Amino acid sequence: MRFVFKTSYAQDLRPFKDGVQASWYLALLGCLLVAPFVLPDYLRTQVTFIFIYAVVGFGLMLLSGFTGQLSMGHAAFLAIGAYTEAILQNQGVPFVLSAPIAMLLSSLAGVAIGLPALRLTGIYLAIATLSFGFIVEEALARFDWLTGGNSGMMLVGLNVVGFNVEWDYGFYYLALVCTVLVGLACHNLLRSPTGRAFVAIRDSEISAQSMGVSLGAFKTLSFAISAAFTGLAGALYAHKIQFISPEQFNLFVSIEFLMMIVIGGMGSLHGAVFGAIFVIVLPELIGWLKDYLPGYIVEQPGLKPTLFGIIMILFVLFEPLGLYGRWVKIRTYFSMFPLYRAGMFDRQKAYQKSERVR
Repeated sequence: MRFVFKTSYAQDLRPFKDGVQASWYLALLGCLLVAPFVLPDYLRTQVTFIFIYAVVGFGLMLLSGFTGQLSMGHAAFLAIGAYTEAILQNQGVPFVLSAPIAMLLSSLAGVAIGLPALRLTGIYLAIATLSFGFIVEEALARFDWLTGGNSGMMLVGLNVVGFNVEWDYGFYYLALVCTVLVGLACHNLLRSPTGRAFVAIRDSEISAQSMGVSLGAFKTLSFAISAAFTGLAGALYAHKIQFISPEQFNLFVSIEFLMMIVIGGMGSLHGAVFGAIFVIVLPELIGWLKDYLPGYIVEQPGLKPTLFGIIMILFVLFEPLGLYGRWVKIRTYFSMFPLYRAGMFDRQKAYQKSERVR
């Protein structure tokens, strides 16, 4: 079992606990850099979608997992970022300018929904964000002179800094860079006073307010940052599929995002990545299982949503810490063997159950 002994305050400012952890992350980054040249085209596309969904997961995890604000309309921020990027790119604006503008507009939309919802919590906040998602979807369909309406919009080639990127590997690396930067930004934000204020609000709004935390300011800031990251993911998503329409940002997408962070592991940035992998891989597993399932089950139109719902219920009941929580248990088991005891994580389970009851 490995212990990290701290001898200075400067060690708390490092992004990694020690050199061993940093070496593992560098090895993972090296594998991701080499992956496009090893993986076939289809798998490379799936990994790119994992990057895009991970960016969404970081933003939603910041809002729901660390600030405790439930959002069921996050697909609206994805749509705002995607349509902003599509309109600006079709006008010849390079990605280095259009992506920040997409993040800014999405952030302003986050403020617009965050301010009226300051006094809402729980199911009422979920209803408010859900209504916002319906409003954005309907607006995209109605303003056809700008968005193309239900006919959708096509995107031109990706213009990054004045020239088009036609190389598929180039977009893979662009998505990878955005994912790494957003992940580092979230990691550093959570170590700052702002991030600690977010966590304080999640744990107890009364206690946070008694310590001088402005609930309105930090809740609105959390909505804005989360929406900005989701807007960036929307810009990448629009370029990846090269065609967008309002139907691609419906209620099921918002629920899928919420399930992504719940199954991945609430309150953990790693959980956002695990959840993104799960959401992208599960449809592939369903397609593979269809060859072994009875015909009357395969023909059901709602097979994917049904499996998503069943899996989410199972995770909430039996593994509330998500996929990342299960990984932590496995890692702890091997690091402490033979001293590991099965009841080490009962306290965390009890905390999660009490949160669901309250």
